[in-house]
Amino acid sequence: MSAASESSRRRRLAWCVAVTILGVSMSACGLFGRSSSGNDEPDWTALRERMVTTQIAARGVRDPAVLQAMRTVPRHEFVPESVQREAYADNPLPIGDGQTISQPYIVALMTELLEVDKGDRVLEIGTGSGYQAAVLAAMGIEVYTIEIRPTLCRHAGETLARLGYKNAHVRCGDGYGGWPDKAPFDGIVVTAAPERIPDPLLEQLKQGGHMVIPVGAFYQELKVITRTADGFSERSAVPVRFVPMTGEIERRQ
Repeated sequence: MSAASESSRRRRLAWCVAVTILGVSMSACGLFGRSSSGNDEPDWTALRERMVTTQIAARGVRDPAVLQAMRTVPRHEFVPESVQREAYADNPLPIGDGQTISQPYIVALMTELLEVDKGDRVLEIGTGSGYQAAVLAAMGIEVYTIEIRPTLCRHAGETLARLGYKNAHVRCGDGYGGWPDKAPFDGIVVTAAPERIPDPLLEQLKQGGHMVIPVGAFYQELKVITRTADGFSERSAVPVRFVPMTGEIERRQ
C-alpha cells in the first residue's frame, strides 16, 4: 500500500471513530450494516438478525414464532424513508401525525404476552404504521386492526397490502368500540394508552384470551388482562410510555 493510500485509510478510520463517539451509525463509515454486494443498501436481513439477538432475545423474549416474525418482517418498510436506516435501532421512530412506531423489543414483548397461535384471531387498536399487525400476520394470525387517524390508516393499509399480508384487515375509525362483528377475539392488543380499559374491548375478548394494553396517564403500566370463567384477572408487565388513546375514550374518562 502506498504512503498516500495508507494516510487516506488512517484519516477515514479516524473520522469513523469520531462519528461513533458522537453516536452516528457506523454504517456511515461502511463498517457494518452494508449489503454484501458492497452497494449503499443496508443488509436488512443482517440488521434484523442483530436486532432479534441483541434487543429482543437478550431481554427474555422466548416464543419462537415471535422471534421468527421479528426476523422476517421488514420493519424499514413501515417507517418514513428519512429514518429507514434507523429502523432496527433500539428506540421508537416517528411515523407522522405526531405518532411513533414502538421500539422493536416492546412490539415483541406485547406479541409474546398475547400468547396466541397460528389461526387465532386478534384485534389491534392503534394500527399506526402497520408493523405490529404485520408481525402478527407473519405468525399466521388473522388480524383486525383499527386506526383513528385517516392518513396513517390509509398508509398502513397500503403498506400491508403491498407486502402481501392478506390476513391483516385494516379499518379506519375509532377503536373504542372494537370490531364487534368479528368478535370474540383470542387476543386484543392496544398500542395507545387509555386511563381506563374500554368496556367494549373487554366484552369482545374470548374466555381464556389475553388483552395487552398500556394503562395510565403520564405514568403507564403495560397490563395483561385475562378473561376467566369468573370475570377478568389483571397483572402488570413493565412500565411503558405510549401516546394517549384518543376519540370516544376521552369523553368517557
